[in-house]
Amino acid sequence: MASDAVLKVGIAGLGFGCTEFLPTLERLAQIEIVAGADVRQHPLDVFESRYGGRGYLSVEELCADPDVEAVWISTPNQFHAENAITAAEHGKHILLRKPMGITMEECQRVLDAVERNGVKLLAGGQTQGTSPLTHALRKVIASGELGPLRAINIWAYTGWMLQPRMPQEVDESLGGGVVWRQAPHQLETIRYLGGGMVRSVRATTGRWRPERPNATGYYAAHLEFEDGTPVSLVYNGNGYFDSAALVSWGGDPNPDRRVKLRAALLAGEADEETAKDRARFGSPGENASVGGAADRPWMPSNLGVYIVSCENGDIRMSSAGLTIYDNEGMREVVVPQAGGAGMALDSEVLELYDAIRADKPLFHDGRWGMATAEVQWAIIESGRQRREIMLEHQVPVPPGF
Repeated sequence: MASDAVLKVGIAGLGFGCTEFLPTLERLAQIEIVAGADVRQHPLDVFESRYGGRGYLSVEELCADPDVEAVWISTPNQFHAENAITAAEHGKHILLRKPMGITMEECQRVLDAVERNGVKLLAGGQTQGTSPLTHALRKVIASGELGPLRAINIWAYTGWMLQPRMPQEVDESLGGGVVWRQAPHQLETIRYLGGGMVRSVRATTGRWRPERPNATGYYAAHLEFEDGTPVSLVYNGNGYFDSAALVSWGGDPNPDRRVKLRAALLAGEADEETAKDRARFGSPGENASVGGAADRPWMPSNLGVYIVSCENGDIRMSSAGLTIYDNEGMREVVVPQAGGAGMALDSEVLELYDAIRADKPLFHDGRWGMATAEVQWAIIESGRQRREIMLEHQVPVPPGF
């Protein structure tokens, strides 16, 4: 196979999740979409019509297709590990959306299957930790111009719990709630900025909304890196306040809509399945919430408001990049596509492509994905046990990244 040959890709799960990365796969010349799998016939019909590819009613059938070289897994969280193992056992390379698994045992089984079958795995992808803004921030820290990294503080307030959700999305035992579904936006970024090696987690979680009794909608966590650097992070997805109001160019995007959504949930009048279906692959609203203009201002979104403290200065995200406060005063660093590329999906796709075609090392490999999942698991366990959790599966940021 030529080193620049097109990579033939199959998509496992044709729901909402795949709509976030399909536009990237469609656009990149290195990728050809050849097959898709879902348990519903309608999206398979749309898939076959749009791509001329083959549709399958199971992930097993998709992975048995000899034409498929790599599988993009965007099935519900509780199936991630099982589907990744199936792909590996069929000799397929894998891009696995976060989380890699919802237990450490699941993650280890995925790692074992990948290593046993000699396939490439990019795990825990599609977070804002891959954005140009995050890479620019890492570059400032790594340069040493502000001295050593000393602390990171984050606050994110969203309406995640109010949006239309399927039952598994709001059931923590199935990988639902904000820790399993939203925390990687913060944790991937934190681990990248801090070098990867989180030592321990002490957290408190909140599951206090009657609309979503089985889902954690809030967490406050204290993380400590091996070198002693502390991280304080908060995520509140209960939808009363939006952290966009914390930036001067932002403001509360739609408080009236949040009021109406909550009223319908509390009254048992929300038709969540119909609303969710409108945003899935092949539906009229398929791309309504995907992407954005490259020159739009950066907004906190699921990442939240960041303040990174080094020994000789602080850094925060600004509307067009970074604002740096140091001994000389305040200065702006413009970052191209700071707002329009919240998740740098091109870089993830090409990272896996280069690993397969040119045998280049993966940054977001299985061990990196397991390390992020371990922090998610530790937030939940620390909240449950009310104690500090020591971590065992952390890995450093690879040299050169």
